[in-house]
Formats: sequence, C-alpha cells, structure tokens
Amino acid sequence: MCGFLGMLTARGDADAFVDPVTRALPCMRHRGPDDAGTWHDASVVFGFNRLSIVDLEHSHQPLVWGPADTPERYTLIFNGEIYNFVELREELTAAGHTFHTRGDSETIVVGYHHWGEEVVEHLRGMFAFAIWDTQEQVLFVARDQFGIKPLFYATTPAGTVFASEKKSILEMAPELGLGLELDQRAIEHYVDLQYVPEPESLHTGIRRLESGCTATLKAGDEVVAKRYFKPDFEVTPVPKGTEQDLFDRIARALEDSVEKHMRADVTVGSFLSGGIDSTAIATLAKRHNPNLLTFTTGFEREGYSEIDVAAESAEAIGVEHIVKVVSPEEYAAAIPKIMWYLDDPVADPSLVPLYFVAQEARKHVKVVLSGEGADELFGGYTIYKEPLSLAPFEKMPSPLRRGLGRLSRVLPDGMKGKSLLERGSMTMEDRYYGNARSFNFQQLQRVLPWAREEWDHKEVTAPIYAQSTHMDPVARMQHLDLFTWMRGDILVKADKINMANSLELRVPFLDKEVFEVAQTIPHSLKIAEGTTKYALRKAMEQIVPPHVLHRKKLGFPVPMRHWLAGDELFGWAQDTITESQTDDIFDRKAVLEMLKEHRDGVSDHSRRLWTVLAFMVWHGIFVEERINPQIEEKDYPVDI
Repeated sequence: MCGFLGMLTARGDADAFVDPVTRALPCMRHRGPDDAGTWHDASVVFGFNRLSIVDLEHSHQPLVWGPADTPERYTLIFNGEIYNFVELREELTAAGHTFHTRGDSETIVVGYHHWGEEVVEHLRGMFAFAIWDTQEQVLFVARDQFGIKPLFYATTPAGTVFASEKKSILEMAPELGLGLELDQRAIEHYVDLQYVPEPESLHTGIRRLESGCTATLKAGDEVVAKRYFKPDFEVTPVPKGTEQDLFDRIARALEDSVEKHMRADVTVGSFLSGGIDSTAIATLAKRHNPNLLTFTTGFEREGYSEIDVAAESAEAIGVEHIVKVVSPEEYAAAIPKIMWYLDDPVADPSLVPLYFVAQEARKHVKVVLSGEGADELFGGYTIYKEPLSLAPFEKMPSPLRRGLGRLSRVLPDGMKGKSLLERGSMTMEDRYYGNARSFNFQQLQRVLPWAREEWDHKEVTAPIYAQSTHMDPVARMQHLDLFTWMRGDILVKADKINMANSLELRVPFLDKEVFEVAQTIPHSLKIAEGTTKYALRKAMEQIVPPHVLHRKKLGFPVPMRHWLAGDELFGWAQDTITESQTDDIFDRKAVLEMLKEHRDGVSDHSRRLWTVLAFMVWHGIFVEERINPQIEEKDYPVDI
C-alpha cells in the first residue's frame, strides 16, 4: 500500500521534471511514510512513497527488473496488494523466470514480461500500477477490477502525469502548464449524486482511469482506456434442493479470500461494526490470528452508535475490541483535513467517524480488514427490494403508467401512496440513480441556479444500464452500484481515509473469486424471507454468531440531522456558508434559507446541506486557498 507519482514526458526531457516530482511527493507521504524513492531515464520519471507491508527489508520501489539478457528493462511503481502472489511466483518460477525479492510487487512486473497486458487477468488483489518498458518505450498502466485503488492522470503538452492522489498532480501544475479550471458538469454530478463519478474529477484537466481498465501509451499519446473486467450477473436457476451447495460455495470462497487477505509481514486487525459483513470477516480472520484486534466507532447520542452491538459480537467471537467515541467538536474540527485527503469531496458523513477509527487502529496495527462490497455483490441494500414491490406496474400498459405518474404529481406531498405511484410510473433507468441522491431537480435548481433542466442522472447511468439489459431488475441495480456508488463513495473513502492514517484497508468481499460465486446467485436468494443478502446469511450460519445474522445494517451512522439543527453544528454550518466564496456556483441566500428551514423543523435538509457544505469546505481549500486543513506529520509505531 503506497502512493506514486509518475510522468511520461512528451519530448524526452525527463531530467527537467525530476525536481518537480520530488517536490510533489511529500503531499501524499501519508500513503507511504516508511520509504521513498525516485527513478528516471530520458523519457520517464517515477516517484514513490512506501508503506511497507510485505517483504519489509526489500521490494523497494521504483522496482527495476528484467530477464537475464536485459536485466533493467522494466521499472514498476505499484500501489496495492496482490494476494495470490505466492502462487503466481511459483507458476512464473516454473516457467523459468527469476525473482530477487520475496514481495508481491515483483510478481506484477515478471507477470507482465510473461503474459503482457493480460497480466491483470491473473492478479487477485487491489492495485494501481505503471510499468515502463525501456526497450519498447511503452508505458502500461492498470487499475484493479473494482477500483479499490485510485489512479489519476492528466495529459498536458509536457507529457502525461499519473498519480495515486490528485493533489500531487496539482502540485506540479505550474511545471506542466496545467490549467486548474473547475468542471461544471462534474459539479452538477457531484451535487446530485454526492460524489464525482468516474472518470471525472472536479478539475477539467485531471481524470481517473476507470476501475477494471488498462492503458498502453507512448510519448505524446492520449490515454485510451481498455476495459478488461466486465462484471456480469449471469444467473442460472438453482435446482430445487441444491441451494445448500451454493451456500457452501459462498462460504468456501469467502474463507479462502480472508486467508489470502491475511498475508502480511505486519499485524493485521479488523474493523467491526456489528453487522454480518464485518463480523463474518473478523470471525474468519481470527482463525489466522488468534490475537486479532477489532475496532469500532460511534457517538454518544442514542441510536447513532454500534458500539454496544459490536462489543457483543467481539465477545461472541473472542477478540479484543477497541472503541473510539467521536464528539461533535472533534467531528467539526476534522472536516477540513478530511476534504484535503479526499482530493474531491464526497458528501458522506460517515467519512469522519471512519477517519477517527482508522486513526485509533493505526496505533495498534498497520493493516485492517473490512466488509465493503458485500452489499453490492450479495444484494444487501433495502432498495433492492423495490423491483418486487413495483412488479405490478411493470405489467401495465405504458399509457396507464404515464397517467399514474401525472396523478402522483398533483397529490399533496406526504400523502400515502404518492411515492409508490411516482416510482411505479417510472422505468428503472429513470427511477434508480444508485444509492446516492441528494436533490430532485426543483431542489437542485434552488441552490444551483445555473443547473440545466435538460440534465439528469442518465448522463452517468445510461451507459451502465445499457450493459445490463439481459439481467433481472435486482442484478441491474447491483450492476449500476458497482460502477457508481461503490467506486464513487464506498471505495474512495475506504482508500483515502484509511491512507490518511497510513493504514492499509483490505476488503475480502471484493475478491475476483468471491465475485465469481456471487454473480451466480438468483434474485430469489438475495431478497428472501423478508431480509437482504439471504444467500450470504445462509452461508454464514456456521460462522457468524446467531445474534448477528439478521441484524439490520447500520454501518457508521452519524446524527447529522440533529447536529445541523442544534448547537453542535448549526453555527459551524452558518459560518461555512457565509464565508464561502462560491457565489458563482451556489445561491448563498437559498442555502442559508435551507439551513434555517432545517433548524426550524420545516424540512429535513441534512443530506442536501451536507452535500453543499462538503463542497464549500473543499472549495475553500483547493480553489480559494482560504482554509488551512492543518495536516500534521504523524508518528506511528514502526514495529506492529
């Protein structure tokens, strides 16, 4: 787990960019405080910050490797972990290749020499990497299947620069001749979806290589992404009486994934929120580390904490449990830091408690496991039940459905049945954005006067839906979330917030072997017996304590609705809006009115307000340079 910055120059003048790369590296030292290095030739300059997890004394990067006849042919920079590196090393050694380290990094570059671009098909893990082939003068970059690890890039007249974090590219903007204009369409997408969808960023000149993609380029080339991972929920009916075979396959796949994810030369712990996902991971992890430490966070306000249930789960599975309680004052003080670490804002209040539990965990361990991805792969969101409740509407003629839609619009807000008619009259493509949606268009236009009436979420979702027309409705929703909510919110915070604390987070559910099983589950075994993730719950019956199996998912809930209306955050929110220099984007008066309506109980605007407030803080840091996030050098234990 690390952070890298590299540049393929357009004119073969890499010498001129060694100093800019070296100066930009420290802004993401949190990703790799253990070691740093640079490498360059005439065309390429690579910079690297390392968080040492495997083969601590060796596997330094940038890593140079080549076959016997050209021993320095390739240079690699790599962020992530390859969990099947032991098996791949054995396979590649049997094929005649030589290794000089005991780490997973070398496996990638040797695999690239052996398999070429298809090396990504063999990797089981999370990764973003770049390989420079000095013989062919070709740069190969790749990102893991689900997008667990980030990869930003910018193509400029000086060349193509790529990095683990956008801020390091921004640091080099003057030398690159890179403009720093904001992308108006990306702002619209953010305000409506609560995150910036891939491949966009809020700066027009900087983009992201999408999850499951590679790109190969020479000097002066544009980055053209090539998709190698095309997730599909190809479901075949499960013969009656054989459901248990499926449940057993799920259990075996997850057990194997956790075993592989425990590979490390440092201490591995686990987050524990009290639900089935994190409890399953922690229970399986304990089999490989009897002294496993688990971590959770919460708030003092009743109903907004999983501390008690997480402690109950920890006791049931026999692990030591460490808790961090977050106060409103700590929460508010951490927001600027978190927005700086994120690169682009994500309007998810759970980012803040995650920051604090990661900070606490890093005092004890260097790696944690977590349960991200279980909901998307196994059907865990309550909204996935919607196709069942709306099934009768699907059988109606289109004119009748449109008529019901017109009727829903004249019914008073809050009237029973209004929402059902409204949703039932719409197609899935019109209805379902994914798991994030802050504003309807009228609300959006209130705070964003320049929003285009003809714009809607389908700019983002239509291409994704087009790939899933053969799937059942629940699978289509899962497929959409894999490409929107999961990689735009869930995995961004998983990477950025934990790396802010120099803590590696591993997600065993998001494993290619686990996905191969999950994609075969019929919707009747995802949503069943009044619960979600039914097949996963059945698979975990012999693993997870019984009191956890059917507990409602909470995650890290935040009392944002109460805090924004009360003394905890109302004053902070009012000051943030008043001081923000975003009048060219937001209607300040409208946002202040919304805050007052929320305080007075006229309407719950907490999600919408948080979306705007997060952006304003981000803007104050990266655009106005008015807010100082006060990032301090952290000193964590070395021998853990």
